[in-house]
Formats: sequence, C-alpha cells, structure tokens
Amino acid sequence: MNDILQYEGYYASVHFSSEDEVFYGKILGIDDLVNFEGASVKELKKAFHEAVDDYIETCKELGKEPNKTYKGTFNVRISTELHKAAAVYAAHNNVSLNDFVKTAIHFALMHQEDLGKGLYGR
Repeated sequence: MNDILQYEGYYASVHFSSEDEVFYGKILGIDDLVNFEGASVKELKKAFHEAVDDYIETCKELGKEPNKTYKGTFNVRISTELHKAAAVYAAHNNVSLNDFVKTAIHFALMHQEDLGKGLYGR
C-alpha cells in the first residue's frame, strides 16, 4: 500500500478519516501548509493536482521560491544501544559517525525495495 501521491515533482501524504468519510492529504517538502481532500480517490487526486497548481501560482504571484530548502542537517532519535553500535562500527572503519550515517541512508535509498520487504513486510 502506498500512501504517497506524486504530481509535477511534488509529493503528498494521504490519509482517510472514517469519522468524516473523507480522504485528505498535505503536500510534503514545502515550507507552507497546503491541505486537500476528496470523498473518493478520484476526487482526492484531482484536489491534489489543483492544490499543487494553486501553490505554484501563488508562489509566483508572491515572488516566492515554492520548494522547501533542505539544510542538509536533521536530528535522529535512536536507542542508546543503536547509537553505541553505530559509533563503534564507524570507529572500526575509520570513518566519522556522520559519514557512516550518510552512507547508511544512501545504501537504504539504493535498496528501497529490499528494505521495504524486510522492514514493512511489503
């Protein structure tokens, strides 16, 4: 199951509210909060496309860069055991913990299909 939509280089998360009987989502990877919804999958996709188009147009009108600027830094919370194991592994391989984590993330992204099966049972 894939809960991500893609259109014009933008991605969005997708959810369902059984209480409201509506699909809803938000555009990911931007500095602004842009939500959309629909009563069916077809309506949801249409609303997403309209939200992206409107977002791009609004940014143009405001003279604003539409995409989120990623800084290249983020915090990750892990167990103390995993932190220690990663630090020891990095030290044994004469690399910084930061370089080890970058390599691990790159490896995971290059092996998404295999990781998805192992981590999420897909």
